[in-house]
Amino acid sequence: MNPIIKFLFITLGTLSVAFGVVGIFVPILPTTPFLLLAAFFYARSSDKFLHWLLYNRWFGTYIRNYREGRGMPRREKILTITALWLTIGLSAAFAVSVWWVKLLLVVIAIAVTIHLMRIKTYRPEPDPKTIKPTALPEQSKTGDS
Repeated sequence: MNPIIKFLFITLGTLSVAFGVVGIFVPILPTTPFLLLAAFFYARSSDKFLHWLLYNRWFGTYIRNYREGRGMPRREKILTITALWLTIGLSAAFAVSVWWVKLLLVVIAIAVTIHLMRIKTYRPEPDPKTIKPTALPEQSKTGDS
């Protein structure tokens, strides 16, 4: 790969991660698309950065599950939608005075909520080590088989 293109992709991937992290705290800015965009750029430019992103302790599992089509855990969906409506609701109620901006915020919140609800809900497989074995049915005491 051309070193200039590689540098450009790494830079764009890093900017995407930065916007994604800001999006965690600013609900109007979407987190997931920026992190997926970062994965796209890193996959084409740097195995090291891609590995860092996919195995990052804060959002690595989230990105891997999303990229692999597993979806989002129910708890994350609930927390995300709650944070979205709290912050947009407070912004619309107290920080914005123009009626059409308030309306725009509510429309954005509705659109993001619909998007989140349409994402498949991820249910992790139970860990076989934590599953307690069930009692086997007792055999007949008469000796019948």
